[in-house]
Amino acid sequence: MRTWFITGGTPGGFGMAYADAALELGDNVVLTARRPHLLDDWAARHGARVLVHQLDVTDAPQTHQAVRAAEDRFGRIDVLVNNAGRGWYGSVEGMPDSDVAAGHPAVNSYCTS
Repeated sequence: MRTWFITGGTPGGFGMAYADAALELGDNVVLTARRPHLLDDWAARHGARVLVHQLDVTDAPQTHQAVRAAEDRFGRIDVLVNNAGRGWYGSVEGMPDSDVAAGHPAVNSYCTS
């Protein structure tokens, strides 16, 4: 049994799809989200095999807390799915450089701010 740590657990999004697939394999899942209360019903259906934890990947201390919680609950992390990101409407080419540099690449490329 593996433990998956998945960022970006928006209900109905790719993070939740990865989580559901991991659960179907019999694995444990740590699913993180900026608004974890939106995952309460989903988590309740899966019991002890799931840990939902609040995480904004631009907050380093919160990232460390989420990893510690995962390790405390399941002993280790075997699979990391970095699904966190921010939506962007329009093209990067059409945005001012200051807007592009204001966090979007840091979140999507490095998971830091």
